[in-house]
Amino acid sequence: MNDAAERKLALSHMWIAFGAFLIASFMGAYQVMERSGFLPIIESSRVYFASVSSHGVLMAYVLTIFFVPGFGYYTATTSLNQPVWNIKLAWAGFAVSLLGTVLAAIPLLTGSASVLYTFYPPIKAHTLFYVGATLLIAGSWVWCAIMIVMMGQWKRANPGQPVPLAMFATVSNAVLWLWTSVGVAAEVLFQILPWAFGWMDTIDPGLARTLFAWTLHPIVYFWLIPAYTAFYVLVPKQAGSYILSDEIARVSFIVLVVFSLPIGFHHLYMDPEQAKGWKLLHGVGTFIVVLPTLLTGFAVIASLEIAGRLRGGKGLFGWIGALPWRNSMVLAMILGLLMLMLGGFGGIVNASYAMNAMIHNTAWVPGHFHLIFAGTTVIMYFAIAYYLWPILTGKPLFSNDMALLQLWTWFIGMVVLTTPWHILGLLGQPRRISSVQYNHPLTLAWDTFELAMIVGGLIMLGSACLFVYNLAKTQLNPTTEIYTGKVEYAEPIHPVHHLPEFLNDFKIWHWVIAVSMLISFGYPILQFFLMDTFESSGWGY
Repeated sequence: MNDAAERKLALSHMWIAFGAFLIASFMGAYQVMERSGFLPIIESSRVYFASVSSHGVLMAYVLTIFFVPGFGYYTATTSLNQPVWNIKLAWAGFAVSLLGTVLAAIPLLTGSASVLYTFYPPIKAHTLFYVGATLLIAGSWVWCAIMIVMMGQWKRANPGQPVPLAMFATVSNAVLWLWTSVGVAAEVLFQILPWAFGWMDTIDPGLARTLFAWTLHPIVYFWLIPAYTAFYVLVPKQAGSYILSDEIARVSFIVLVVFSLPIGFHHLYMDPEQAKGWKLLHGVGTFIVVLPTLLTGFAVIASLEIAGRLRGGKGLFGWIGALPWRNSMVLAMILGLLMLMLGGFGGIVNASYAMNAMIHNTAWVPGHFHLIFAGTTVIMYFAIAYYLWPILTGKPLFSNDMALLQLWTWFIGMVVLTTPWHILGLLGQPRRISSVQYNHPLTLAWDTFELAMIVGGLIMLGSACLFVYNLAKTQLNPTTEIYTGKVEYAEPIHPVHHLPEFLNDFKIWHWVIAVSMLISFGYPILQFFLMDTFESSGWGY
């Protein structure tokens, strides 16, 4: 199969993603310096919040909404051995998302949309920001539809055969994104846009936060599933190993999708609009979603142990040293798992009501968030890019040594950055503020940690520049050497010849999701239309 068109499609998505990532990295370095209070000359609350909002949108939405489809399109075409269905439609989705990015960037960069990436009302951004954000998400739905269609085509052409695991994981993410984006889409289309255009005088912030909670936690798994996909189908092959169990992997993806959706209220523990019973229900569900992460950790570490022992590793831990540490995919996974364990512990704290009350509005929260997203998720995006870039460009990677250095510096920078955040959170430093200059002896203990944050932020900025430089040098390298490698997916230890339909399709899981979402969000949303607030009801006051 000639996949030149698919390679171009994937590269275009990923360059937009990593361009946004690099811009956001410079903003992140500025923010830790400005917030520290050590450099009064750069202090500006207006610039700071414009930067924080732009940084969050670029990282959480632009990076992911372009990277995930770019990776997904190429995974689909290589795992199924068929071209992208309706590639013109795929390019149309890309164009819509790119247009949305440009439109949203204008008010963000001019300080007219300093509402952070959660854009909680009653703070209002420029109308153009909301229009752009809507188009950005709408374009991504095209990718979701194409992935689902391609899986259906393959199943019809291969009746009774297991869908390749790489494609099953990709479609699980498309299903998750379609379901989870409904919440923010409803908030923007029926509340925020009419309010921003002046068609409504005001809106109900409680309803807006409830709808955003529909999206706020599952979106983490939309970001993370490409990393899990690489854990299962790319890393074992690069390590010289096998997938421990194809069935375990499918169960992990299904449980991630099904149980990550109805659990957003742990973000609303301190908010009054939802009753404690609903918060308890969502809190219990939050602990359930820990299970697929533990299952994934067990399965992929087992795959690494197999690899180490096949390479001659002896004793209880000798297999660790025998792993191919100079393989960027293997190294990134090991470092990513370390950050996932640390960030996952912080997530358990956040999901526990009593402990959440202690750290809810403190620096602990960005510390936890960055370990999961900028740590585990983004470091695997790096590894996937390093693996795919020679395949997509037809040229060997410019420097594997540089790639290894970049991964190590990203990990070190992340640890140096987030450890102080967690400590400062326990010391009571609030988040969502532009300055930490307080005239009290207790806050003097913050200074050392603020300095460490600057060091960590600068290390990560340097690492981000190394990453983009390596990719650019690879693609622009005038070498006549041609890279002819193809994507190689790992095989399970025990080949799978037949699967029950519930592990090979999502039809039944759509019904399970629909019922669970109705239970978890039905009345909590309906109540806003049943109760009177200031002699009004429904979408406005």
